[in-house]
Amino acid sequence: MGYYDEENEKYSQKQKGNRGGWFLAGAVGAILGALLMIFALPVLSNLNFLPYDLQLGGEEESETTQNEEPGPQKNVKVDVNTAVTNVVDDVSDAVVGVVNLQEAGFWDEKGEAGTGSGVIYKKDGNTAFVVTNHHVIADASQIELSLSSGERVPAELLGSDQLTDLAVLQVNSEKIEKVGDFGDSDKVKPGEPVIAIGNPLGLQFSGSVTQGIISGTERAIPVDSDQNGQVDWNAEVLQTDAAINPGNSGGALINIDGKVIGINSMKIAQSSVEGIGLAIPSNLAVPIIDDLERFGEVRRPELGVGLQSLSDISSYHWQETLKLPKEVTNGVVVMSVNQLSSAGQSGLKELDVITEFAGEKVQDIIGFRKELYKQEVGSSVNVVFYRNGEKQSLDIKLGKQSIQGS
Repeated sequence: MGYYDEENEKYSQKQKGNRGGWFLAGAVGAILGALLMIFALPVLSNLNFLPYDLQLGGEEESETTQNEEPGPQKNVKVDVNTAVTNVVDDVSDAVVGVVNLQEAGFWDEKGEAGTGSGVIYKKDGNTAFVVTNHHVIADASQIELSLSSGERVPAELLGSDQLTDLAVLQVNSEKIEKVGDFGDSDKVKPGEPVIAIGNPLGLQFSGSVTQGIISGTERAIPVDSDQNGQVDWNAEVLQTDAAINPGNSGGALINIDGKVIGINSMKIAQSSVEGIGLAIPSNLAVPIIDDLERFGEVRRPELGVGLQSLSDISSYHWQETLKLPKEVTNGVVVMSVNQLSSAGQSGLKELDVITEFAGEKVQDIIGFRKELYKQEVGSSVNVVFYRNGEKQSLDIKLGKQSIQGS
């Protein structure tokens, strides 16, 4: 008599033996099927029977996420001749080095007092014209240009203007090939890409190119032209973060179309400031350049007076000395009058307080000069002023400025 458990164990052993045979047969079949697929897939792919492309061999597999379908393959060609490099190729030869040579002493030869940059803006027959900064060529006894080829040629100063910090040179055009074209600086917008070309650190890094954007337009920078500690003028400039370093002064600020939209002039040099470069807008520079080229000076109108802003005078004197009404808080005070000038001939006197000029309100000396320089030499303008507390007016014919003044 046997037991139930023994019979069940025998049955189980018999069943296990049968499964092992089937498993072996299945494994052999799977291996044969896999080998068949390996050899068959390339053939099917070549015959375009597969709904997808099959890549075999050592090609890299593209990475896809679980939710992405592999996209079509394409070749990408990168062209290093970008818009920036094309602009640099077209304009860089028009930017030159400007060398300021000065007498070092009676027995000494001329020595380099400084170097900067310049832009060749016109070629006329045997003469080429170059714009640079006034401070680059100030007090020079001789000026040389360093061309992109490294060759130096002598240059002649045609005229210079301290107020706008611009100067014009002329040079023999025999070795001049490229000329820069001025663009419209009034169309420049913040964020627009720009390129600065110049010679930072003297001629050590000649033809250096830096790229940035326009950070701001119509920036006003105070200028003390006569170095007397008082602001004489607010220079309107473009602000850029393109690197501008010593030696870049007078170089070109160029837009992406290859047009000169500014003449690099200065950089805010403070330890806490980084990336603030300034350039004279082309639309303000071109009229000054034209005057310097034609006349050797800027033909500005002149009233013939010495002025001081009312705000710079103690309020005590507003009523006690100038006798001004309490509502008059802005204007310029006539501190001196050239009796041979148009103002002197017209009857303007010391301590007159000018509050309106050519129909515009006068806030201070900077605003007055801004309106004055909009006028033409020889034109007649109306001047409103207070004398001993009484409001008066005169029509004055403007003369031509002979020295820096008003």
